[in-house]
Amino acid sequence: MRLTTALTFLTGCALILSPGTGGCGPGRGYGKRRPPRKLTPLAYKQFSPNVAEKTLGASGRYEGKITRNSERFKELTPNYNPDIIFKDEENTGADRMMTQRCKDKLNSLAISVMNLWPGVRLRVTEGWDEDGHHSEESLHYEGRAVDITTSDRDRHKYAMLARLAVEAGFDWVYYESKAHIHCSVKSENSLAAKTGGCFPGSSWATLEDGSQRLMRDLRPGDHVLTSTESDGSGGLLYSPVLTFLHRDPATRKHFYVITTESGSRLSLTAAHLLFASDGPCNGTATAGDAHLRTVFASDVQPGACVVVAAAAAAATSYPLDGAVEAWSRLSRVVGVQVRGERGVFAPLTERGTLVVDGVLASCYAALGDQDLAHWAFGPLRTLLRWTGPLRDGPPRDQASGLHWYARALHWIGTAVLDSTHFHPWGV
Repeated sequence: MRLTTALTFLTGCALILSPGTGGCGPGRGYGKRRPPRKLTPLAYKQFSPNVAEKTLGASGRYEGKITRNSERFKELTPNYNPDIIFKDEENTGADRMMTQRCKDKLNSLAISVMNLWPGVRLRVTEGWDEDGHHSEESLHYEGRAVDITTSDRDRHKYAMLARLAVEAGFDWVYYESKAHIHCSVKSENSLAAKTGGCFPGSSWATLEDGSQRLMRDLRPGDHVLTSTESDGSGGLLYSPVLTFLHRDPATRKHFYVITTESGSRLSLTAAHLLFASDGPCNGTATAGDAHLRTVFASDVQPGACVVVAAAAAAATSYPLDGAVEAWSRLSRVVGVQVRGERGVFAPLTERGTLVVDGVLASCYAALGDQDLAHWAFGPLRTLLRWTGPLRDGPPRDQASGLHWYARALHWIGTAVLDSTHFHPWGV
């Protein structure tokens, strides 16, 4: 009965998330439909996002030309959508070949075109290129890029067509020419295309006895070093791991490796949150002294200050009774690299924070607001306090993948919040 009540409470909290997230400004009223958002056409020669196409923030690096005889040809799939016109001037069907991600975005765009301009269809003038007609390392060679127009070839529509392509989810859109719009997507196999909010299996957390445990060996019920406050300020204490919001020992991803002046090297995915400050971080400043903000790992730059564990062995055990001194301090970031590693793990603690590789980080990702994320996961933390974290079992028995609650919250959040609240690369 107690578990049933808890699940009912949890479901209810998830369903009422949308009104709660809009409490600080004009948002969707109860029972009211949100007015349609006005779309702004792209300017000629403008691209979105405002970074180079083959960077992690857009469609990612070039991975090599795909030919019909190569092993990677199986990555391409034909698009026979009748709502799209393919120019196919080579008469080989090459323009119809593309990655599944490109196909999905193109099909979505085709619907938007018909909705905005009845009787007009989307037209693809260039797709996969197997003949070398494009510049060196063009994403057309991988089936990840398309050049598009409208079927009526009305150039007055192209600026808005570019905006529709952005809204359809293309990872990079460029109003390249008066004659067409260029769009591209991340690679299906690109680790950057699958940014989650996790740490690699080789990262370590600090346990209550002062020892360190690899993330892949961590289990619910382990007491790990966290902060006393969910916003990263204050001191350090030990708090139990309640569950894993994401756990997949086999997956390989790209991780940002953030090196600090103190020698700590934190590895985490691009969309993961951590606490940073503009300083000063002179080695004696504590987290409580700083004006901390939560930032995505991909936004951390050398010179920023992050919170590191200064005296882990002195931290208080959970639960916390009374005040503690601040056993954390600020340390300057001296380097940021990106590297691939195996395993993705995202433990959830009671405080919503976790010291990993000696650096304090959030338990949350994708949503750029630590307070809102911590509030949204409150019902899950409450449920796990009632049922006990060990009910999830050891890592080997826990199912891999994204936690159902995290998946539900992301679905609700993306439905009620605009894209500015989230990491630009998705999750």
